[in-house]
Amino acid sequence: MSNVNPGPNEAPRRTDGWLDPGSTNALVIYILYLASLVIGVTAIVGIVLAYINRGKAGGFVESHYTFLIRTFWIGILYALISLVLVFLIVGFLLMFVVAVWFIARCILGIQALQRGEPVRNPESWLLGQ
Repeated sequence: MSNVNPGPNEAPRRTDGWLDPGSTNALVIYILYLASLVIGVTAIVGIVLAYINRGKAGGFVESHYTFLIRTFWIGILYALISLVLVFLIVGFLLMFVVAVWFIARCILGIQALQRGEPVRNPESWLLGQ
């Protein structure tokens, strides 16, 4: 049985910081977004993490949180428009285009994050570059 309070010979449990505001957390959110293409609920977890940590990280990571939040909501809007247009057949093509847009935005964001750079235009409706 484990103790709630660590004893004198036990170190307190440390997390690796993936939930803390910063570049690791932003990377986790990008990965959650990409996983949402297969498991839809992970995008909801990602948007919640982005809203919780926005304004706390500072530096270049702030632009990534803005970019991530906008990616989620703009993606929802584009998906809904595509869904409505499915009845006109063109919606199927638009769904594919939205998926490519979503993947490209996430990959470009991950690349900028790994280089330690902000997203150049986090408020963009397109790719933000």
